[in-house]
Amino acid sequence: MTAAREIAPAKLNLALHVRGKLPDGRHAIETVFAFCTDGDWLTFKNLGEDFRHTVSVEVGGAFGADIGRSNLVMDAWYAINEKAKLGVGALFHLEKNLPVAAGLGGGSADAAAALRLVTSQFSLDPAIAQEVAPTLGSDVPACLLSLPARGVGAGDQLTTIELGDVSGQPVLLVNPRVALSTAEVFANWDGQDQGALGDWREGFNGLQSSAVALVPQIETVLAWLSAQPGVTLFRMSGSGATCFALFESEEARDAAATGVPREWWHLATYLR
Repeated sequence: MTAAREIAPAKLNLALHVRGKLPDGRHAIETVFAFCTDGDWLTFKNLGEDFRHTVSVEVGGAFGADIGRSNLVMDAWYAINEKAKLGVGALFHLEKNLPVAAGLGGGSADAAAALRLVTSQFSLDPAIAQEVAPTLGSDVPACLLSLPARGVGAGDQLTTIELGDVSGQPVLLVNPRVALSTAEVFANWDGQDQGALGDWREGFNGLQSSAVALVPQIETVLAWLSAQPGVTLFRMSGSGATCFALFESEEARDAAATGVPREWWHLATYLR
């Protein structure tokens, strides 16, 4: 039984505007997704027909202890297996390198990696994974692509875009090590339409004030990032609490990384 491995890259929202509510109760947003070159890693083994009723997700990595027995990787397997009728068992190993409930799309990215792995290993029509992805979460379609994209609706209606000279730019992710519920952040939104998102560089993260009210440390992280030499842009990602800064050079990013307070988590990486 050979194993296949797939990265679940960290997701960033370069900008995010909340526009209102959709008929199904979800929030209508306009956002620009980008992805990093680092993230979680997922390994898959096909257990064969003799173990067709077996599915297991082993979890390790720095944040593995924060993942419960029920997780989106398992949900992704059940969903795509139901569509494709694979008739085999599965063993996954998740190397959880990204903090949980951090605005980096971690669970969604892990689920998307599972869909890509299964699609590749069984030579499935990619349309199956594309059909399954929205049922697992609003960010899963974007994470399935793992390409720069503009998202509307609940963020699940996607148009791929080019980031131009921003692609490959050094980025530093910083999290105050406080988990933050996406549902609570959206529930804290003031209900005001934040307007259309044009050029993401001129946009903002419309969930920031909601997130800061729940986790005030976010403001401290943003203030720290803003003071670092070589920063070209800094924002909170998604519903927080992770914040990021783009840097004009790898050297400037690395210099900032060495000064991140020890009580915070950080990751020096690049935009894809």
